[in-house]
Amino acid sequence: MRVLDDVGRGTSGLFEYAGGVATLSAESGRFIGSLRIRVAETFTQAYFLGVQSTAIVLLTSLFTGMVISLESAVQAVQFGVGDLVGGGVAFISARELGPMLSAVVVAGRTGAAIAAELGSMVVTEQIEALEALGLSPVQMLVVPRLLALAIMLPILTSFADIVSVVGGMYLANTVAHISFETFISSARQAVTFTDVLKGLLKAGVFGCIIALIGSYQGLQTRGGAAGVGRATTGAVVTSIILIFAANFIMSFLLFGYNG
Repeated sequence: MRVLDDVGRGTSGLFEYAGGVATLSAESGRFIGSLRIRVAETFTQAYFLGVQSTAIVLLTSLFTGMVISLESAVQAVQFGVGDLVGGGVAFISARELGPMLSAVVVAGRTGAAIAAELGSMVVTEQIEALEALGLSPVQMLVVPRLLALAIMLPILTSFADIVSVVGGMYLANTVAHISFETFISSARQAVTFTDVLKGLLKAGVFGCIIALIGSYQGLQTRGGAAGVGRATTGAVVTSIILIFAANFIMSFLLFGYNG
């Protein structure tokens, strides 16, 4: 019976969590739809959450592109298909690894930051002060972060795609002597502009997931400093899990069986 109780509580908690995030999403969408947006705060959050994440995103993408090229270039040349390496690196980066890795890296940095900041505000009763003044915490705190990440993550992903391809091109030339012209020509043939746009669309959705999960975890913080730590950890773990799940679903919907 105890096992059944645990399963029941877990299931109830899951539905409660999903309902809470859905309610937060709907309320945020209502403020955005009515253009009740704090523009200055949105730009501030875009700088903090997006611009300051640029270095870590670019480094991650650079080494990812180089690893893909390192693992494939020499073997491709040995089998006489060296002219396909550039297309493979660009294809994987634009459609999958670029948006997903950027989102995971940003989730680790900004998802934790959002949850910690809002959680600290809950613990110190600043959220209650906003509500006492007749201000909505969702409009004041959640919407700017949601818009900032929805805009900035696709921008970061576009830079990440470029850096990944450049890193792969350099390493392919270094270890397998594949010319830059051959690499770039292969990349152009393998990746269309539609592929890039779909990858950026995925990044925008991932940005919304990170902002909403981080905000919800922060606003649900209970238990003082220890609660802030739990909220921060939960925000990062949940965001990453949902990013992988959403990546699979969107890849299936956008690219289908045949890619």
